[in-house]
Amino acid sequence: MSDGLKHITLHLARCKEFPEGSTTRGYSFRAPLTPDGHLDAEAWKNLRDKCAVRRFWDGEPDQHGLLVLRAGGAGGSSWVFDYNPNVPSDDETGYRLGTHRFAPGEYVSVRDDEGDMNTFVVAGVA
Repeated sequence: MSDGLKHITLHLARCKEFPEGSTTRGYSFRAPLTPDGHLDAEAWKNLRDKCAVRRFWDGEPDQHGLLVLRAGGAGGSSWVFDYNPNVPSDDETGYRLGTHRFAPGEYVSVRDDEGDMNTFVVAGVA
């Protein structure tokens, strides 16, 4: 992509409810990555309005928002999927997303707006 953003797709990883995981539950988002596949906080500052996220969850309407870097959390900041900037209770926080490598087959975790932590596999980076 000419703007330096990557398109990242996460699918729900294996869990008790979905022993094989689920390709119908996850996230699709755009974000700048460093050459080694980590979220690039410096590049994000200039591209934040282009870092769109779509949450897709079988049986629920898609949610659309932005990938946001917020103060607080491990290491001083947290990456958040923010669907409405006026409603903090709808945010979904990544678990140490800044330290994870976004490459196919890697795993990341996201705490949903109800407080449940779910693990996702990186299904693709383009």
